[in-house]
Amino acid sequence: MITFFIFITALLIGSFLNVCIYRIPKNKSIVAPPSSCGSCNTRLGVLDLVPVFSFMLSKGMCRHCGAKYSPRYMIVELLNAVLWTALYLKLGLTTIFVFYAFVTSVLVVITFIDLDLKIIPDRLNISLLVIGLIFNISLNWFTYAESAGRLNFIIDGFIGFLIGGLLFLAIAVITGAMGGGDIKLMAVLGLILGWQSILVIILLSFVIGAIISLILLITKIKDRKDEIPFGPFIALATYIALLYGQEIINYYLISMF
Repeated sequence: MITFFIFITALLIGSFLNVCIYRIPKNKSIVAPPSSCGSCNTRLGVLDLVPVFSFMLSKGMCRHCGAKYSPRYMIVELLNAVLWTALYLKLGLTTIFVFYAFVTSVLVVITFIDLDLKIIPDRLNISLLVIGLIFNISLNWFTYAESAGRLNFIIDGFIGFLIGGLLFLAIAVITGAMGGGDIKLMAVLGLILGWQSILVIILLSFVIGAIISLILLITKIKDRKDEIPFGPFIALATYIALLYGQEIINYYLISMF
């Protein structure tokens, strides 16, 4: 029952993510005005906003003017629902699940904006930073009664910030292959997730990026001159780290020692 509730909630959030994907790059409010058809500007009613089902029932068209909607609206909703459900099955209904679900949804928005426009808006990095700091302070600062524990929590995030931010800054300076949004995203992820997690994310993002880029080149979907956004690779690597980061770290430590 709870799994079903999580899935439906994530579908509804996914519908809101579509609004964010469209409006944030345009520096528009994600709250107002209400959603409307992009062709006829007719305000969408409740029946038009039911995730997945409204798209299927309307056959992907505006019921007022007949304009076609992109199937990506439904894909984003389903993707968010599947990702949230996997997190819940792994973590249960916990505080860490709520935080990771938020991070995941922001990463979904980042992925599709970066795919479309090859940018990662500062608003999204700032959102991750603010919520991440609030979560970490709430969970860790008041958990540790001893100052040493609090200091370790601060140092962990600071080292993660330096590793994520400085490494990608160096890559950008040397190769020009990274954008400012990628650098800021890695710095923020390092700060809110810690240095061990950011190392896993860095490794996975490069492996995933290399594999997907190779596939795109072999299939001739892209050629060597085409720019491939790195944000989606970071997003996927981060999600894998959220789910299995500790297992990956433990496996590495065992194999090393």
